[in-house]
Parts: sequence; structure tokens; C-alpha cells
Amino acid sequence: MAAPIGQPRVRLPAQIKAGEVIEIRTLISHIMETGQRRNQEGQIIPRDIIKSFTCTFEGQPVFSMDLHPAISANPYIAFPFKAERAGNLEMVWTNDAGEQRKLTQAVRLAE
Repeated sequence: MAAPIGQPRVRLPAQIKAGEVIEIRTLISHIMETGQRRNQEGQIIPRDIIKSFTCTFEGQPVFSMDLHPAISANPYIAFPFKAERAGNLEMVWTNDAGEQRKLTQAVRLAE
């Protein structure tokens, strides 16, 4: 049975100016089981990782990545983004079982 995907957290700068390149930082709680360990009975614990992450801005792809068993538990992902205008970022984490956790974060520009 796959472990539930935890609640994601996203951090953006407090002040964002139009045209500025910012760093988007994400963290999600997940055990990221590699499928190589054994339980107390000697049975292999099935692989259970977050296998992909995608981010779109107003429906347009911004960043995506595939994750592999070598990624640590509770993966931290940071990437740059050029904030041209205000809008919504949608981030999606998908695990091996196909379950998804989505989070929408508003990008607001300073006046």
C-alpha cells in the first residue's frame, strides 16, 4: 500500500517585481521508499516514491522533473521563475500509484 502524499509547502518571495527572476521553493512530506529495503519478515518493501513534479503558470509549463529512488525523503525542489505578470502557479506531485497532490499558489506583483 502506498504511503499518502503529505501536504506540500511552497515559498515565494514576499515582494515580486514584474520581470524579476525569483526562486520558487517547494517541500513535500513523503517517505520515498526505494523498493530495496526489507521489512522485519524479510519481505521487500515495495517502491513508493513521488515520481514526478510539474509546475505550470496560467496553464503554461514552467518546470517539470522526474524523481528517482535516490531522492531523499521529503523532497525539496527549488527552481527559478521569471515573474512577468500576476497569475497562478499550479504544482502537481505524482507518486508511483498515480496519486496526485496539487497546490495552487498566487503570484502577486508589487506595485
